[in-house]
Amino acid sequence: MSRSRRAKILAMFTGLIVAFSMVSLDYAEARRGGSFGSRGARTHQNVPATRTAPSQAAPVKRSMTPNTAPNAARQPSAAQQRSGFMNGLGGSLLRGLLLGGLIGLLLGQGLGGLAGFLGLLLQGLLIAAVVMLALRFFRGQKTQQPAMAGAGNAPRDTGSEAHSGMGKAGGFTIPSFGSPADAPRSQPLSSGLALEQADLSRFEALLSEVQNAFAREDHDALRQLVTPEMVSYLSEELAQNAHRGLHNEVSDVKLLEADIAESWSEGARDYATAALRYEALDVMRDRATGKIVEGDADAPSQTTEIWTFVRENGGDWKLSAIQQPN
Repeated sequence: MSRSRRAKILAMFTGLIVAFSMVSLDYAEARRGGSFGSRGARTHQNVPATRTAPSQAAPVKRSMTPNTAPNAARQPSAAQQRSGFMNGLGGSLLRGLLLGGLIGLLLGQGLGGLAGFLGLLLQGLLIAAVVMLALRFFRGQKTQQPAMAGAGNAPRDTGSEAHSGMGKAGGFTIPSFGSPADAPRSQPLSSGLALEQADLSRFEALLSEVQNAFAREDHDALRQLVTPEMVSYLSEELAQNAHRGLHNEVSDVKLLEADIAESWSEGARDYATAALRYEALDVMRDRATGKIVEGDADAPSQTTEIWTFVRENGGDWKLSAIQQPN
């Protein structure tokens, strides 16, 4: 086999690896441990930290709720997503050079074309690095002065329900919605929807009921316990498990610790976001043989998640979002 032929095959193989890795990432995003659902107007906001989940939870990644925040409010997050060499101008140049090099190989330039491509790639990387350093320098000059000018007059948040005075009710830690002076400024204020013991008991019951319905692959039961949006995500996961010949078996769900991160109202809808730490026997079995391929049927595993519940016009609470703490 000639060198040119081998180079073409190598380039095609590399492209296939990249394509399959992208598919794997998308697939993993939709599986267990993801972040999906809706939290009303707070869908695209961080969830305040609590004692159960000491780190803030990032905004929901997969949601049918559009991000309608003003452009100015979304600019910091967009800048963070673009930050880094591979995601900025350097990434664009590098991707262009890689594409050009692969095309050259496929068109028959062979290993000789690869050597020239590597030299061009090195030059492009050096140019991109210089450009990125210059951009960061000028951005720092623009943002430093306004930030220093307003530092002394910045308003200070005076309330945060996630770290208010605490009282116990069942497995939950209920915030008293006070205004402690040491509340972290990064946590947004809440309207402080009052929750009763019956609400918290229902949240605890939903934890087990949703898990059991999912394990039974009972779509009718899920439609009674979660929002239509969550039904679509959970049904997608069940379909993926079935396609892989697997069955997720969850049993003996027990709430260990929980507290309310925030609760609020939006028109006729009430929302409550809770941090839940629970244990359960969670295994993945082969559908044909029943053999365990993941997990331990004798040792319960512990999980901490952020669940958001919603009710409309004072009706039944339903699960509307699941997130992972950072």
